[in-house]
Amino acid sequence: MKQNIRNYTYEQLENILIDAGEKKFRASQIFEWLHKRGSYINSFEDMTNISLSLREKLENEFSIDAVYIEKEYISKIDDTKKYLIRLNDNNIIESVIMEYKFGSSMCISTQVGCNMGCEFCASTKNGLIRNMETYEMLGEVYAPKINISNIVLMGSGEPLNNYDNVINFIKIINDDKGYNLGKRSITVSTCGIVPNIVRLAQDAKGINLALSLHSAIEEKRKKIMKIASKYTLEDTMRAIREFFIITKRRLSLEYSLIKGFNDGLEDVKALCNLCKTYLDGCEYYINLIKVNEISETNFKKPSDDTVMKFRDYLNNNGIVATIRRTLGEDISGSCGQLRNSYIA
Repeated sequence: MKQNIRNYTYEQLENILIDAGEKKFRASQIFEWLHKRGSYINSFEDMTNISLSLREKLENEFSIDAVYIEKEYISKIDDTKKYLIRLNDNNIIESVIMEYKFGSSMCISTQVGCNMGCEFCASTKNGLIRNMETYEMLGEVYAPKINISNIVLMGSGEPLNNYDNVINFIKIINDDKGYNLGKRSITVSTCGIVPNIVRLAQDAKGINLALSLHSAIEEKRKKIMKIASKYTLEDTMRAIREFFIITKRRLSLEYSLIKGFNDGLEDVKALCNLCKTYLDGCEYYINLIKVNEISETNFKKPSDDTVMKFRDYLNNNGIVATIRRTLGEDISGSCGQLRNSYIA
């Protein structure tokens, strides 16, 4: 089976061409066609500055299959765009583009489905189908033909369970010979795959890390996140502290507030204590999110007043906390909702 040529980093592509007896500079030409903003193509025939013989050689050795937008949804509230993307094996994934003052931020998927089993998340309800390949993640970014200024790997799937493909994606999207998106504009979100958090700091130094926390009380976290039964809060917090020490990049702690479960005084006190115990001296902030209400659970959003009191308690205790603005509510903007309803 042919490998998709977009799965290769620039260095890998260069070595392939040299081994095939081609000139080194051909790698730069081909890489630009594959990845440079506004010029990427989906056929070797379109590489007009490459000899016919090399194009034929590439055609024989590699595929250049793309991914395709199955459906586009545009919010009438805030111009958020959501895409159902069809992969070559007919699996469906989704991505979201959110508009901010600083530019367009894109949330992409890294797996078809998810096996993390977080109780509040729609994308995990049908389990994991497979890991996405590097070219498929790149295709999510390229397909809408919109200039993206920030990418968050926070869609369906756990990025650190698709580690090698995610690292390749970061290397390629960051390469100045291609899309050239700065590492500071890339965020990887994880439920807390502890061994790979420190690996990520070494392998993709300069990117941002977001931890899905959702409770600072061990037993509560175990009730809503299966990963908490494998890695303790202590293990997880020590790992993200190590990430900061290596990278010096500010950490983000994602906290979905669930009415009557993790939004009370006991919870916010535990969160303060957890952060002060393990993140003293680190730069970090807590991103508060009203839980996404899905049909598969009875979880409800807390009131605006409850959310603001939770935030104010953190701020008054020296912890920076923000409330995430909800975007794309009229188009099932949260991960997994749209895909689940489409494939049902």
